[in-house]
Amino acid sequence: MPRVRKGAATRKARKRIMKDVRGYRGATSRNYRLAKEARINALVNARIGRRQKKRQYRGLWIIRLNAACRQRGIRYSQFINGLKKAGVALNRKMLSEIAIFDAQGFDVLVEKAKAAR
Repeated sequence: MPRVRKGAATRKARKRIMKDVRGYRGATSRNYRLAKEARINALVNARIGRRQKKRQYRGLWIIRLNAACRQRGIRYSQFINGLKKAGVALNRKMLSEIAIFDAQGFDVLVEKAKAAR
């Protein structure tokens, strides 16, 4: 069998990595060895960031709900507890959207929560 030379495949792989790190600062955008590490770190951080984004949005919805509840004379924890006891199955994202865009609808939910407690 003839000897296999992998020059084209290696060059293609290197080009792909160097294309990914284009725009990075310093030698990480020019030096292949550093670029490999920088790309791995970037991918790890991107995955971590996707998880953190979900946490941050949930926190934002809770802050909005707490503010809307306090305006209506009930604490957030009491509101959520009342909704669970009343059997209202809405997630925090939808509740915060209702609080922002439908004040009357949110008032009804607050009354249900107060009644169920």
